[in-house]
Amino acid sequence: MLISIIITTKNEERNIRNCLKSLENQDFPREEIEVVVVDNDSADRTKEIARRYTDKVFNWGPERSAQRNFGAQKTEGNYILYLDADMILSRDVIKNCVSKMEGDGELAGLYIPEKIRGRGFWGKVRAFERSFYDGTVIDAVRFVRKNKFLEVGGFDENFTGPEDWDFDKKIRNAGEVGIIETPLYHNEEEFRLKKYLARKKYYGRDFEKYIAKWGKDDPDIRKQFGCGYRYFVVFVENGKWKKLLGSPLFALGMFFLRGLVGLNYKLQ
Repeated sequence: MLISIIITTKNEERNIRNCLKSLENQDFPREEIEVVVVDNDSADRTKEIARRYTDKVFNWGPERSAQRNFGAQKTEGNYILYLDADMILSRDVIKNCVSKMEGDGELAGLYIPEKIRGRGFWGKVRAFERSFYDGTVIDAVRFVRKNKFLEVGGFDENFTGPEDWDFDKKIRNAGEVGIIETPLYHNEEEFRLKKYLARKKYYGRDFEKYIAKWGKDDPDIRKQFGCGYRYFVVFVENGKWKKLLGSPLFALGMFFLRGLVGLNYKLQ
């Protein structure tokens, strides 16, 4: 059995080494892990560092959707795990994903809980916010059967930003999905509000195309873009309200950021 891991990069020399080291440290046979790095014209040492860990380093673009689809063409595994360069896997992630998928042939894909690593108060606020999204329509599957990846046509290259939601929706339509308990870590470093809002604005450019594809009355679209779910229900459903009430300061910070992102989108 071969597990294919696709990592998309662009000027990630600060992060790619830690990401690749976490793959080497997996509690899973190294010979059964295939690593494919798809870089998008990095001007730094990203590709040089990546080649120390894998001989499958390619250059492709223009955005993540195209990079991931190209990477999938270069894989030989039964399963695909796609990552960003600033992500680090816990030691048991691959083992637990494989175990869950092998134990249930109906599963098409899996969510992996994501924990954000960031400095300072706002870094903790971002980590708090992200903890509410695991396994919801705000999240997206990361570990999938390759035959299902191919069946749904991979990522829609018309999108940059909502491509994860679109892919997740297609996988859910193709089979059942599950979630493991073992997390991955997303390194967001020092929080800078201007940079954060600029990134959200960039990824929001294609929201209207994504909405048009599925229709504004689609149940997932209504949750992802409706104020009721995004600003209330997702934070209180399934007993999560206890966590919300247990950290009022982080909750206030979180709703402040959500409000700015929403305003940013409306102005856009």
